Amino acid sequence: MVGLDHHGAEGETDHDDVRNAGRNARYGLVLFCFYLVLYAAFVLASAFRPEWMAERPWAGVNLAIWYGFGLIGFALALALAYSWLCRGRVES
Repeated sequence: MVGLDHHGAEGETDHDDVRNAGRNARYGLVLFCFYLVLYAAFVLASAFRPEWMAERPWAGVNLAIWYGFGLIGFALALALAYSWLCRGRVES
């Protein structure tokens, strides 16, 4: 029957998908490393310098809370950056 061959989209091959997946994985690892450094600093400061985390720099809220909100906001920003970076396709 005509039109029931179920071939993939024209111009896109499995090789392109593999290259895109590798590129996206590299982006993910780099962004993860950025987040890991900030999170490790948070954990180390909480464990070994609790007096720093107890300081109240703004609005009577301690640094641990501000840092935690910052980590959440940074994770959201990294997710947006990752989706923006991975939106493009590798040129054939």
